[in-house]
Amino acid sequence: MSRDLSSPRPKSAHSVDDLQPGAKAPVAGPSLWVPVLDRSPGSIGGAVESDRGSDVKSTTTTTGSASSTRPLLKNKRHSSSRSVAGVSDVSDLPSHPESSPDPNDGDGDNDDQYPEGGFRAWLVVFGSWLALFASLGLMNVMATFDTYLSARHLVDHEPGSVGLMVSLYTVLSFMLGIYVGPIFDKYGPRWPIMGGSVCLFAALIVVSISTNYWHLLVAFAVFSGLGSALLFTPSIAVIGHYFKARRGLATGVATTAGSVSAVVFPYIVQELFVKVGWPWTMRALALICLAVAVGANFLIRARLPPAKHAKVSPSVHVFATKGFGLTLGAVFLLQFASFIPLAFLSAYVLAKGFSQEFSFDVVTVLNASSAFGRVAGGWLGDLIGVYNANVAFAVVSAIACFAVWLPVEEGRAGMVGFAVLFGFTNGSGVSLVPVTVGRLCGTREYGRFYGTVYTVVSLGVLLAIPIAGKLVLGNRGSYDGLIILTGVAYLASAVVFMVAKMSVVGWRARPWVVF
Repeated sequence: MSRDLSSPRPKSAHSVDDLQPGAKAPVAGPSLWVPVLDRSPGSIGGAVESDRGSDVKSTTTTTGSASSTRPLLKNKRHSSSRSVAGVSDVSDLPSHPESSPDPNDGDGDNDDQYPEGGFRAWLVVFGSWLALFASLGLMNVMATFDTYLSARHLVDHEPGSVGLMVSLYTVLSFMLGIYVGPIFDKYGPRWPIMGGSVCLFAALIVVSISTNYWHLLVAFAVFSGLGSALLFTPSIAVIGHYFKARRGLATGVATTAGSVSAVVFPYIVQELFVKVGWPWTMRALALICLAVAVGANFLIRARLPPAKHAKVSPSVHVFATKGFGLTLGAVFLLQFASFIPLAFLSAYVLAKGFSQEFSFDVVTVLNASSAFGRVAGGWLGDLIGVYNANVAFAVVSAIACFAVWLPVEEGRAGMVGFAVLFGFTNGSGVSLVPVTVGRLCGTREYGRFYGTVYTVVSLGVLLAIPIAGKLVLGNRGSYDGLIILTGVAYLASAVVFMVAKMSVVGWRARPWVVF
């Protein structure tokens, strides 16, 4: 039975009613101090739990001078608070007006108990791994497709025509997340994952029989891009239903699919091109993607019910969230910087006089070290805070550019060393960015926030490669300007990540506060 909060209580010298926002109140029973904070945007509400031995508990939430009571289920655990720089743990900060719903409408998740592991949760992570293997695997063979199509099927077309097709596919894979994310929030992952599986398989089958450029453009760029987007965003967002404290580690494990596919897919494609040709290579690739996507369809399941008031259309209200705009800018700079070495490292190795085989080896080393970076980066983000981890890895990436990549001339060890260091730090960013976005919103609107971020990030992908290419041409084949641009973008990203963090936790907090 819940405690009657309307009955008068004897006041002590430290009555809760007499406390100012931010003061500490004693709680009956064990000697615990519970913060009672103002519920204005950017602050944290305190809760006083009562009647621990009863069947139904009640919670009094202090909101300024008013208080409200709501029942809690028996034995339901709540996320604990850690004292950080004079405030509670900032992980439960309210975001924007839309992301602070009434606790009784089914959309709030501040009091939800996350499994943080278990057989079901890790099966979902494996399902996400399979979906990412299919979507990111196709993205990782874009350069191989560009080379093959330019030399065989599209010889009569402009040199940039194949590049346009590849760029359009990459941009759509990220940009369509602004629609796929809200669809995930509204309906869950089943329909997007199923639709993406069918779309990706059908697109590759059509590509295998295409003979004209516009056939390839529509099937390969548009429909494959749509399929990848439908697989990519939900497979990342659904991990947030099962993990909160360990979300970085779980996301890192799932995103290793990108590193594995970056090694496996190019090798399969290059071997099949020689043995069976383009049509059957595309059909084999379609069957591989279908097989792993079917596994993803069986394993990926949402744990939380969809948000009742979610809309499937994009919303500009996400930009009203404290720290979102700055975080978006930091992620934009981070992805802008990371795509330049990914696109130009192989060409850089060739320009230094090394063989094409060695250039492939360098890229393979980069992808292998990226797998370790994704897991380690997610784990470290859970430990020291995702914003802090982003700052640290961005600074290390800048140091790798200025101190390792820039001085390298013709040394094999230096190039391999940079590939290892950059692959590790770049992989950490892949696993940290989704978790970083998740710190600014509730779980039931995670898809909308994440999709919006990567829609803007896709513009960075679209701009990074042409700008870097112009720098190489303008410097008469020298890559020094490209390397300097990459290092500066990483440093700028680190600065903006730090400013974004302080804008959320408060400027009076210590810079190293865990967030």
